[in-house]
Amino acid sequence: MDELETAGDADQGASKPKEKVMRRLAQNREAARKSRLRKKAYIQQLESSRIKLAQLEQELQRTRQQQGVYGGSNPGTSLQRHHGGGSAGHFGFAAAGQMMDPGVAAFEIDYGRWVDEQKRHTEELRNALQPGQATSELELEVMVQTGLANYDNLFQIKGAAAQADVFCVMSGLWRSPAERFFLWIGGFRPSEVLKILSPQLEPMTDPQSVAVYALQLTSAQAEDALSQGMQKLQQTLAESLTDPFAAPDAYMVGAVEKLKGLVGFVQQADHLRLETLQNMHRILTTRQAAKGLLVLGDYFQRLRALSTLWAARPRESAIS
Repeated sequence: MDELETAGDADQGASKPKEKVMRRLAQNREAARKSRLRKKAYIQQLESSRIKLAQLEQELQRTRQQQGVYGGSNPGTSLQRHHGGGSAGHFGFAAAGQMMDPGVAAFEIDYGRWVDEQKRHTEELRNALQPGQATSELELEVMVQTGLANYDNLFQIKGAAAQADVFCVMSGLWRSPAERFFLWIGGFRPSEVLKILSPQLEPMTDPQSVAVYALQLTSAQAEDALSQGMQKLQQTLAESLTDPFAAPDAYMVGAVEKLKGLVGFVQQADHLRLETLQNMHRILTTRQAAKGLLVLGDYFQRLRALSTLWAARPRESAIS
């Protein structure tokens, strides 16, 4: 009888981590559902705000024209949105002479939320990997899958924003200045991230080291292919704009069609980024993969912190 009770207690003890993981997965699903509902409400609110902003701009333009502020037909001014607060600490998309697309505005809000979520997840990984912390492999695997899903979500909402305004996405105005310094087709270079992560994941087995090195090479080759494709697009675009034999307005129509190819480059680059992270996960152990996501999260947070310090640095006077 005592042996049966002991066995029952052991089964209950083993089921607790699984129950915890299942609760965590259910919480993740519920959080994702609420996020979708919030996004839908934000988009509706932004569309309403866009209409009001357009009306305000028209009224402002009429008033200034009546006052003789503008001397030409194209005033080239617009209400400009500058988003300097929040955890993302990035500039808004709107530029002089442009209205913010609702899809882009929704992405800017979603990206701020994504940064907050990445911070929270990075801290969870840090706590789980603390020495002496009894975190099971199953719990770590769930955290790794959550981290990869977060990046996948970023690439999906970025792809939707690229459909709305690909130039804004490629310029990286939604990122901090230090992040933009390393920008490649709207995001990070996978091969460079691998170089950053690899030394932090030691010790690796010989097969792991060989596989990571091979992944670096294939990622760099794919990056080169995309970069060459971008250069080719720039060349053909320039040639179409300067074609002396093109019919009036026809070259502009052709140029616009060529620019639509930029969206494909952003999507392919994001696919390469996600694929690289997933391949690293396959190469590494669960604990190494968790450490890699922690290092990557810290890296991006430090870039954003560097941007904040740079913006707050003392300026030397230009007048001696």
